[in-house]
Amino acid sequence: MRRRDFMAWVAAASAAAWPPAANAQQAGRVARLGYLASNLGNQGPLEAFSQGLRDLGYVEGRNVVIEYRDAQGKLEPLSSLAAELVALKVDIIVASSTAAALAAKEVTSVVPIVFATVPDPVASGLVASLARPGGNVTGLSNLNADLVGKCLEYLTQAVPGVNRVAVLWQPGAFGERTEKQMLKAAEVAAGTLGIQLKFVEARAPADIDKAFADITGAGVDALTVLVSGMLLGERKRIVDFAAQRRLPAIYTFRELVDAGGLMSYGVSLADLFRRAASYVDKILKGAKPAELPVEQPIKHEFVVNLKTAKALGLTVPPTIIARADEVVE
Repeated sequence: MRRRDFMAWVAAASAAAWPPAANAQQAGRVARLGYLASNLGNQGPLEAFSQGLRDLGYVEGRNVVIEYRDAQGKLEPLSSLAAELVALKVDIIVASSTAAALAAKEVTSVVPIVFATVPDPVASGLVASLARPGGNVTGLSNLNADLVGKCLEYLTQAVPGVNRVAVLWQPGAFGERTEKQMLKAAEVAAGTLGIQLKFVEARAPADIDKAFADITGAGVDALTVLVSGMLLGERKRIVDFAAQRRLPAIYTFRELVDAGGLMSYGVSLADLFRRAASYVDKILKGAKPAELPVEQPIKHEFVVNLKTAKALGLTVPPTIIARADEVVE
C-alpha cells in the first residue's frame, strides 16, 4: 500500500472508531501518548516535558506510556511516523516542532495534537486562531514577530562594526508562510540597522558542512541562527564552527549558549516543553483542543557568554551586559 493511501486509511479509521480523549483517564486506564520528534537527540526538551508530566502525577510505565518516534533531523519521515502513532491509537500526539505538528495534522483530524514550539500556529495553518484553535490541535507558541530583528539588534550592539551577517536556517521547519514572515522581518531589521544578510540553508544534518562552506565563502562578520529542531541537534557543530571562524553569533535558544555560543535571545525551550505537559493533562481529563487557547510567549531571555566573548577577543559593551537576563562568566 502506498504511504499516501496508508495515511488516508489511518485517518478514516481513526475518525470512525476513535474513543474520546476524556476516556483516557478512566479508572485504572493507562494513558498512551505519542511523542513525535524532529530530533529526539535533543534531550533537554524531552526531559523538561517528562518533568512536567511527573509534576502532574504521571509516571511513565505506571499510568502513562509514551511511544517515541524520531525523524533524526529530517523532515520527510515525519508524516509516516505520525501515521504510525495514529495506528497505535495513542490518546494524544505531542509534537516537538512545527514540522512535526503539521505532519500529525496531515494524518489525523481526530487525535488531539499538542505542539510545544510553533512560531506562528495561525500562519502555519495549525489553528484557526490563538484564542479558539477550532480543531484537534493546540499548544504553545515560541516566537513573536520582532524576535529575528531583536537578535540582529543585539548582535550589532554587542559587536560594533558588523556589516554582513549570515542567517542559517532550515527551510520547511517552520511552515512556508511563517518562514516568509521570518525572513522578511530579518530583511526589514537589516535595512534599519544598515547591515547586509546572507541567507544560508541547511535542510538536513548532511547539509551542515556545505552550509558552513557557504558561510565561510560569503565573507561575513557574524552569524545568527534561526534554530529548528534539526539545528538544535547540531548545536555543538554550529558553535564549534563559529568559534573556529571567530564569528560572533546570536541564537534563538539558550541551549546554544550552554554549548559555548556567544549570545541568545528567545523564550525558554525547557519552559515550553514543561508547560506542554499541562495541555496533555487537561485533554486527558476531558478538555477539547479546539477550546484550549494557544499560549503565547510571556518572557524572552537574553543570555551572554563572556567566556566565549573573551575567546573571540571581544569586549562586550557594559550596556549589553546590563540588559542581559543571565551572564555566563
